[in-house]
Amino acid sequence: MLELKDLRFSVPGTGDRSGTTIDIIKGITMTVPDDRFVVITGPNGGGKSTLAKLIMGVEKPTGGQIIFDGTDITDLPINERANLGIGFAFQQPARFKGMTVKKLLAIAAKQKGSCLECNTYLSQVGLCSKDYLNREVDKSLSGGELKRIEIATILARAPKLSIYDEPEAGIDLWSFERLTQTFEQVHKAHDGRSIVIISHQERIIDLADEIVMIKDGKIEKQGPKEEIIPLLGLYQGADPSCTLTYENLTDATRAAALAVGEEN
Repeated sequence: MLELKDLRFSVPGTGDRSGTTIDIIKGITMTVPDDRFVVITGPNGGGKSTLAKLIMGVEKPTGGQIIFDGTDITDLPINERANLGIGFAFQQPARFKGMTVKKLLAIAAKQKGSCLECNTYLSQVGLCSKDYLNREVDKSLSGGELKRIEIATILARAPKLSIYDEPEAGIDLWSFERLTQTFEQVHKAHDGRSIVIISHQERIIDLADEIVMIKDGKIEKQGPKEEIIPLLGLYQGADPSCTLTYENLTDATRAAALAVGEEN
């Protein structure tokens, strides 16, 4: 479904680095087949969110190619990528003053009238429809509420490829558990849709078919979760509220992860 070929992204330096370029993504090559659940993880500042924005078209790569369903979309704008079937949930969602939750979901589901499935979409992200359908998507919503509504719009659209940038951010533990169940249900439907999630949460990482570790703009390690989870210092079935950060790893595990990255 998705293929990244030697993808690169650089920005101009500022201050004492003026006149130079700073490499953010340094030649990432990977594929995401149909019916795949991929989690991208790694230390903060490694380029994970930038990679997601490059796939969606929020940022334009300075090198390499992005292929989606056999079509080169490297230079396509966001709206054309969305029409092809790519959905993206930002780490910090936008607000839409004057737009109700019901209307936003109806637009996402491509319904001209009322959205009959709105109750389902909201319940899948842990929100009660009677409390939210007629509310505006504005500053009256908390960050966590806004995040869940945005995810509900992605579920309403049901794109071929859904990309979520840290969907757990700002969400309470109960709603987070409901959200992970929804991701799992979408994946188990085996209807050709694929999910890519950027996350440090063990509960989400444990849902993945494949884990991609990104550090310093490069893929440090990639493979099935059974192979990668031990390198992260995680144990399946542990506390779902556990947050993974590279700094939390033991010295031995960190050294092992670095050694694997150097070998590859």
